[in-house]
Amino acid sequence: MFFSIIIPLYNRPQEIAELLATLTLQTYKQFEVLVIEDGSVERAEDIVKGYADKLNIRYFEKANEGQGFTRNFGFERAKGDYFVIFDSDCLIPADYLQIVHDSLGKNWLDAYGGPDGAHESFTPIQKAISYAMTSPFTTGGIRGNKKGIGQFHPRSFNMGVSRAVWEKAGGFIITRLGEDIEYSIRIHSLGYKIGLIPEAIVYHKRRTDFVKFYKQLHFFGRARINIYKFFPSQLKLVHFFPAFATLGIAFTLVANVARLPIAMLCNILLGVYILLIFFHALIKNKSAKIAFLSIIAAITQLTAYGLGFMQDFWKRVVLKRS
Repeated sequence: MFFSIIIPLYNRPQEIAELLATLTLQTYKQFEVLVIEDGSVERAEDIVKGYADKLNIRYFEKANEGQGFTRNFGFERAKGDYFVIFDSDCLIPADYLQIVHDSLGKNWLDAYGGPDGAHESFTPIQKAISYAMTSPFTTGGIRGNKKGIGQFHPRSFNMGVSRAVWEKAGGFIITRLGEDIEYSIRIHSLGYKIGLIPEAIVYHKRRTDFVKFYKQLHFFGRARINIYKFFPSQLKLVHFFPAFATLGIAFTLVANVARLPIAMLCNILLGVYILLIFFHALIKNKSAKIAFLSIIAAITQLTAYGLGFMQDFWKRVVLKRS
């Protein structure tokens, strides 16, 4: 099987250098790499050319359209039997492609997704953010998890589709705001087999500080409403939980300021949640610093997603604005 690895890139030359370095170490060698510069000002052409003698690699430049349509650009030029999509801020373990190849040989999937984790080289904040995005005590627990709720929807930081799927389903029809979830649902609707390959992990750096993380998760909350506009049945109760949590935190603050009798109960509930996050993160990362930062990351994740979700729910569902 020949893989085409497709990587959209926007103003992140250092990230692509780190990603390509990990791809040179792949134990499975039957693959090509397509790097598509999506209208970047900070171009990575020289960096990519530096890997020409180490990888079967091609570099393209195009006008800025967003990551979804940039992946389509790569699909149209890929030579592989199977297309693999990575975000540029990922590091890929050396046995990744071998794991995917062997897994597809034993249990064929027309499209797959894999989990993400924190690399030992990540900063404490990056490790805390990774915890928040994968913890059972946040909405991140349903990502890359065999016990996820409902259909499994591969995410574009670690996703693969067969050429046959692309030829039938086409590519992404929206370029941002949940484009990968929409694509996954559409593939499901055509009867293709989609699944998780739990061993096909990537190390996803995500954002490097909490301000950038907040902006990203606010965007994710808005994206869920965008998916609802395409597939109303895909809006589940679980997707409201961050909004409920955000309202609960806000109510707790108001109750304390107003000295309402219920403030004590609210404080206890919030305190229990914070302690669960701290000790679970402590056990997982074996670092009190990361455990403390994980509390900030978890609260940031819930409130950012919740506010983004409520913002677009009000505008696009209640007020029915486009």
